[in-house]
Amino acid sequence: MIQRKQVIPGDVIAKGTYRYGSNIEKRGDEYIALRVGLAEVGTDGLKLNPLTGPYLPRAEDEVIGKVADINGFGWVVDINSCFDGFLPASFVFGREFSPATHDLSSKFALGDMIGARIESYERSRDPQLSIRGHGYGKIESGEIIKISPTKVPRLIGRRGAMINMISEKTGCDIRVGQNGVVVVNGPPEGLVKTAKAIKIVEEEAHSADLMAKIEAYLGGTEVGK
Repeated sequence: MIQRKQVIPGDVIAKGTYRYGSNIEKRGDEYIALRVGLAEVGTDGLKLNPLTGPYLPRAEDEVIGKVADINGFGWVVDINSCFDGFLPASFVFGREFSPATHDLSSKFALGDMIGARIESYERSRDPQLSIRGHGYGKIESGEIIKISPTKVPRLIGRRGAMINMISEKTGCDIRVGQNGVVVVNGPPEGLVKTAKAIKIVEEEAHSADLMAKIEAYLGGTEVGK
């Protein structure tokens, strides 16, 4: 059973011995909130999902971004952050890459949307992206919806429960980037319902009964059935 509660900096989330994530500090046997957000207390540990804030890159995050610039050695990608991502051309063309012989725009052009993984990130330089792995690369179609990056954990839900329910009931394929960019493919009526459901998640992220609210909005019947 997961217990959820709204917290502000300084609030005691729980006492005892727990595993805990970011935005939480342990003081003695107390776990203290460092951000305004929604705290979760469960058998597998403590989490605090901030309710506001920009996307801060982390290694291994999956992100969705737009190609904003191309230089001789790679692509600059807008990842909905105060930092741009950089995708090196050598990660795409391989060791044989040469600025003199390869046309980067033939692979990704300005304005293209791509799915990528943050390969590495240091505060001294922009995060480095990679498209190595299944499902990464150019995103050919879909409607783009943006959500506050801090609300992404609520949109995905525990073990994907929230996003899977929305997908099943709307008939849409939904891809969520940790940076708050969402790509949705599906029937027109499904797209409308998905966009509204995502908006509800963003506005009601603090609600303990959020799953029930989304289920009530979507109803019990899948779109098109």
